Amino acid sequence: MKTRRSERLIDMTRYLLERPHTLISLAFFADRYESAKSSISEDLGILRRTFMIRGTGVLETLPGAGGGVIFTPGISKREATEFIEDVKKRLTEPDRILPGGYVYLTDLLADPGVLRTIGRMIATQYSQSSIDVVMTVATKGIPIAQSVASFLNIPFVIVRRDSKITEGSTISVNYASGSSDRIEKMELSKRSLDEGSRVLVVDDFMKGGGTINGMRSLINEFNAIFVGVTVFAENALIDPEVRDNDVTSICKVKDIDQENKIINIENGDYLAKTDFSYFE
Repeated sequence: MKTRRSERLIDMTRYLLERPHTLISLAFFADRYESAKSSISEDLGILRRTFMIRGTGVLETLPGAGGGVIFTPGISKREATEFIEDVKKRLTEPDRILPGGYVYLTDLLADPGVLRTIGRMIATQYSQSSIDVVMTVATKGIPIAQSVASFLNIPFVIVRRDSKITEGSTISVNYASGSSDRIEKMELSKRSLDEGSRVLVVDDFMKGGGTINGMRSLINEFNAIFVGVTVFAENALIDPEVRDNDVTSICKVKDIDQENKIINIENGDYLAKTDFSYFE
């Protein structure tokens, strides 16, 4: 059924936002809305300008018989900076201090708006990289992995410390916990990763780096490729000789004064490591 421009723009926007990093031909939209390709091109021009002005992402047109449009979601440096400043304020709330030097993050990572922004930020960092799968460890990293995978339009896999019967056969590695010096185990279903897959690791909090190193070892066992790791927050006191250079953090917990209920939060290295030029 032929549609009016206003209806086309609304439906086209929804369609593109739900299918990031997917090549969609102009012929598909022309058939969908029973409109001329010239009209579809004009509509896409409107969306392209609006997405860029609003910081939604980039709508790129590829010419040729096999061409079309690809939507790449992203975030501007200004919006990312504002988000980090807001998160830092929320993380300094005194009642977030937990025993053992941990910080309560569950409420933030259960907030759909926060998760969407974290997902956009990490997707922006790796928007020009070839990523096949996002990996995290159960349990608190799962919402972040799901958000990032959604914006990159790729699968995500969950590493577990105790295998489930529904996982089938697994591959496991032993690793040294960076925070307790204990030897622990993590495992992943053999069906989760293909050989040669390019893997991005994400997690909620990195205290000592042991869990991240364990996931990197597990990726090697699958003969897959470790691309990098981005965490929501990290312990700023990690020994630089232990911290992997491939790690990126959005925030750093610099100091926790449990007696006086004071948390000192500073910027991670996300802003410094991310190239925002494609989205600005």
